[in-house]
Amino acid sequence: MLPSLFISHGSPMLALTPTPAHHFLKELGRTLRPKAVVVVSAHWETERLQVSRSATPTTIHDFGGFPDALFAVQYPAPGEPVLAKRLAQQLGATETERGLDHGAWVPLSLMYPDADIPVVSLSLPSHWGASELIALGEQLAPLRQEGILVIGSGSLTHNLYELQAQGSQVPAWVERFAEWVHARLREDDRDALIHWQRGPDAERNHPTPEHFQPLLVAMGAGGQATLRHHSVEHGVLAMDVYQFA
Repeated sequence: MLPSLFISHGSPMLALTPTPAHHFLKELGRTLRPKAVVVVSAHWETERLQVSRSATPTTIHDFGGFPDALFAVQYPAPGEPVLAKRLAQQLGATETERGLDHGAWVPLSLMYPDADIPVVSLSLPSHWGASELIALGEQLAPLRQEGILVIGSGSLTHNLYELQAQGSQVPAWVERFAEWVHARLREDDRDALIHWQRGPDAERNHPTPEHFQPLLVAMGAGGQATLRHHSVEHGVLAMDVYQFA
């Protein structure tokens, strides 16, 4: 049975910059070879749950101010319309033709550079609470028995207002929150994680919640949490990757 994953995708430049997180994702992809991927990205927020049924999802460059080389990157992984339709029926989701945003294609381009594994995107319903997102993950959990990898893509910490130069010292408020999350996941303290916004410096690390919420989906889809990678980029972007069983 495959695990589920929470991946901190960081800056879009992760696709091109040889940081520790970049190298880790390349290695991770060599150890996990799913039949398909179902990904929930922080960069596809909707009112109601949606699923992409596109057979050929486009590569969405949903950012600005980066080098031309990044805009030239294409990730032509196929979709899986049959799986998408099944998920839509199971979850009561609306089908659409959306492509892959950078929360999806940046980490997948490192894990599976040949773009040969089908990808289905699920949206992040913006008004759902933590318990609902965990329950969504629980509904996705049986996919793991079919060799399908469930990924929540966000960022363990994500305050773009306080971005620093690459290699800057990590502020204590970033480390406090990352360590708190790690302890809660290690202890499987779901009640604390449902109320994660009460954690130390939570609001400073997440002025908005959408980059933390995919972790709740991944947690619901899997079992015991294991921290597979920790590094920090630009001072305030914790690049943690968690594997759930």
